[in-house]
This record gives sequence, C-alpha cells and structure tokens, in this order.
Amino acid sequence: MRRGGLKFRLLIGLVIVAFAYLRKCSQRQENPYTGKVQTISLSTQQEIAIGLQQAPSMAQQHGGLYPNNDYQAYIDKIGQRLVDNSIAKRSEYKYEFHLLRDERTINAFALPGGQIFITYALLSRLTDNSGKISEDMVAGVLGHEIGHVLGRHSNERISEANFWKLITMGASVGADLGSLANSVGQNTLLKNGRGDELESDDLGVKLMLDAGYDPRYLINVMEVLKAAAGPNRVPEFQSTHPDPENRIQKIKEAIRKYSR
Repeated sequence: MRRGGLKFRLLIGLVIVAFAYLRKCSQRQENPYTGKVQTISLSTQQEIAIGLQQAPSMAQQHGGLYPNNDYQAYIDKIGQRLVDNSIAKRSEYKYEFHLLRDERTINAFALPGGQIFITYALLSRLTDNSGKISEDMVAGVLGHEIGHVLGRHSNERISEANFWKLITMGASVGADLGSLANSVGQNTLLKNGRGDELESDDLGVKLMLDAGYDPRYLINVMEVLKAAAGPNRVPEFQSTHPDPENRIQKIKEAIRKYSR
C-alpha cells in the first residue's frame, strides 16, 4: 500500500508539473515594445485595473500625495511629454504620475497599467549644480518607470510566481521537494528582477531621446542612488536591483545604441 501510494503521489505530482509547463508555454508571447518573449497571463485591461486598485494604498504607505500642486503639475508635465513623444503613446496603458509626500524614502516605482510614483525624498535630490531640480533627471526617473510598464514586468512576475506555485505544489505532492522547488523559483525571480531594471534603463534612454531630453542625466540619477545607498549597500547578487555602477555602464551602451 505504501509503494502504491507513493506511485500515485508521484503520478499526481507529475501531472501538476506538466500542467504548469503547458500553461506557461501557452502564455508565451512577444512584447511589441521590447521584442522580448515573456510569460504573460494578464490582459492589458487587467493590468490597468490592478494598478488603479492598488494605487491609493501605495500612496497611503508613503504618507499620501505631496500637497504642493505646483510640484505635481511639474511631474505631470514631464511624464506626459515622455508619453506623448514615444512608443508609450501607442500603448493602451493609462499613465498617471503621482508625487508622494514621503520625505525620507528615496524611491520611485510603477504599478502595472501605468500608475507611476516618485517620492519627494527622491525628487528633492534630483538637482543640478545650482541646486535647482533638474527636469532631465526627473525625466530619467519617470522614463525608467514607464519602461517597467511597457516591459510588462509586473505582469511577467505575477505569471512566473503562479507558475512556481504550481511547480512547488507538484513537487510537494510527488516527492516532498517543495522547499527546493520554491527556492529555485525565488532565485529565478530575483535574477529576472535585475534584468527588468536594466531593460527599463534601456527603455528609459530611448524614451528620453524621443522626448528631447538628455539621457546622460540618467547617469546622474544613478549617482544619486549610489550616494543614497552609502558604502554598505547590498551586493548586486543579493539584490533585485543591479549595482549602480553596472547600470551606469549599461546606460552608456544604450545611449550609444540609440544615438546612432
């Protein structure tokens, strides 16, 4: 009975794993903005809906929206210029740009579907030599975040996470290997996360050029992030974000590529 039960468990586990791979294969599609083949399980409208649903809670986590309407209008102007003069305009995404009240957390991020956020803590550090906020540096940050939306990175992460949930379930049922499968899945997502950041930097350079901004200022943004992280920043292989020095090199390569 034990041997028969083990065989049955292995069979069920293999069926679950096979189903996971078949479903993943059926979800593979080419991204029209990057040319990358991805596992995508959400439609564009579902991405937009998720972003709109999550936006209020994300803003609340950072103290709400910044109360200065002039700064918000400034962010809107730069973001819209990037969208209107680039491939982003051809997408179905509904872009909205939000300046967050948070004066301590240096961050910017994008939700699926076009909801893009930047904290005041980061905005206040995007300054030129005279101490004035640099429009080109802000464009670099927002262009990078638009790159995440066009790259459908959140969609891909959700799809990959669901795939590994099924793999973990199959491994647990079949041979008690769930923890190993889960570890492999997390490592894969971590690696892809760093790739997403570099891809968004690349797209950000293109968006900046198309909108008439100087992409070299994206390098200045990396210097700001590097300085903010300090000497004790997490090594690249332990982080979802590449080291700023690595990103700077890739940005320079993208500038040469798109400036030809």
